[in-house]
Amino acid sequence: MKVMTQKIKSFEEFYPFYLKQHSNKICRLLHIIGTTIVFALIITAIYHSNYKLLLFVPLAGYSFAWIGHFFFEKNKPATFQYPLWSLKSDFKMYFDILSGNIKLDTTKDPKIS
Repeated sequence: MKVMTQKIKSFEEFYPFYLKQHSNKICRLLHIIGTTIVFALIITAIYHSNYKLLLFVPLAGYSFAWIGHFFFEKNKPATFQYPLWSLKSDFKMYFDILSGNIKLDTTKDPKIS
């Protein structure tokens, strides 16, 4: 597994690192699926005033992401060391992929070096 050796000091520095830790297409796809389910759970919980559904948000988000890391990316999720920046980065990557700003397939992604 890949390990971080230096302390990252800003989100601007962290996000490129985060993208490199998500260079596997299946890992990125699993993040997209998990994050979509997270949004669906939140919207459904609010719409139906069934706030118990919110208990499933961490399970949906992390289970898909961690399967991507442990089985496909073969690295340790950055969440363990940078939990808030990782969460922010997950949402940023999600919207960057959906908007076409970055590619799901990193072999065509110029932001991954």
